[in-house]
Amino acid sequence: MIPSIRRLTPADAPAFRDIRLEGLQRHPESFGAAYDDERAQALDWFRARIADHAVFGGYSSDGALAGVAGLLVPPGEKVRHKGILWGMYVRESARGAGLAAALVDTVLAHARGIVDEIKLEVAPDNLAAIRLYRAAGFVEYAREPRALKIDGAYHDSVFMTLVFGRAS
Repeated sequence: MIPSIRRLTPADAPAFRDIRLEGLQRHPESFGAAYDDERAQALDWFRARIADHAVFGGYSSDGALAGVAGLLVPPGEKVRHKGILWGMYVRESARGAGLAAALVDTVLAHARGIVDEIKLEVAPDNLAAIRLYRAAGFVEYAREPRALKIDGAYHDSVFMTLVFGRAS
């Protein structure tokens, strides 16, 4: 079955907030953002995230939001050629069905012609995510030791990139 994916709109903010907070709470080492910080945000903050970025949602057969991934294009003239894949998360109940790959493919398809390159950060022990990104064409270019500090413990980050040509 082909996953149902669409770009989220500000009206999707409640469902986006729920899945985002779930990911931050269950896998804090996989995100630069903190659960407590985002839980404190008003729903309008989540609406603005959706409006300001290209955020895509993947839906399960029952119509529930089961996965998300976003594309941030920095506004500065010197850096807007590099988009950032952020917020990638698929609920456990939807894993293994191709939703994660479909979300990444959707973000990449959206980004082509807008940016020259996509970057991302991933936890080095998240082997499934690293395999997913490699399969999509991403390559590792750096590792940051002690990138995150969670409950007194340090966690590294792996940086990956995918370069593609800008459409004319």
